[in-house]
Amino acid sequence: MIEIIPAIDLIDGKCVRLAQGDYAQKIIYNENPLEVAKMFADAGIRRLHLVDLDGAKAHHIVNHQVLERITSGTNLIVDFGGGLKSDDDLRIAFECGASMVTGGSIAVKNPEVFLSWIDKYGADKIILGADVKNEKIAVGGWLETTELELLPFIKNYISKGIDKIICTDISKDGMLQGVALELYKKMLLAEPSMYLIASGGVSSIQDIEQLLEAGIPAVITGKAIYEGRITLKELDQFIIHNS
Repeated sequence: MIEIIPAIDLIDGKCVRLAQGDYAQKIIYNENPLEVAKMFADAGIRRLHLVDLDGAKAHHIVNHQVLERITSGTNLIVDFGGGLKSDDDLRIAFECGASMVTGGSIAVKNPEVFLSWIDKYGADKIILGADVKNEKIAVGGWLETTELELLPFIKNYISKGIDKIICTDISKDGMLQGVALELYKKMLLAEPSMYLIASGGVSSIQDIEQLLEAGIPAVITGKAIYEGRITLKELDQFIIHNS
């Protein structure tokens, strides 16, 4: 089975989506993210990927009050990311109810801090965010592509205890043109033990079926749900309901 993880991206406390990380291509889908989160929870979904886009821009946590409203108002397991740069940011995120946090740019720019988080909170609480363009790691809200190759980058952190990795192919994100299936297959072939969370490009239920067939453990989807390309009813086949 594949774990379905809907995404809520936050700007000004509202549920939005961008195309390829471009803040100029912003669509507001709902003024009340808690309402959206409750819709997912009511459908039997257990996980939520919550991204603080304001935080990513400001380089520190911004939308922590929205995080707290969602974690106190639903039973969703929330992983939270976007602009987490300091120990204080992590403390706030966990105090506001995040079950896990995602670190992307910090793992590139300040690996000592990222590794200290793994030591302090445990690898089960820390997700590595690997945003890629042409198999090179990108940082800073995707504005900067580094020379770091994807596979050595993730192999290094897996050797340090990380096992959950969100990989977003920037060229696919928000474009509704299909997922980076071959890239994900290549990653799992290189590191079969990792819990790979595919992100970006999901346009239909067929994309999720392809990921499932390829053995990808989890997928994040956002825009396809908000634009009606995938219905919660269609996702029901992938959801394990607790009786």
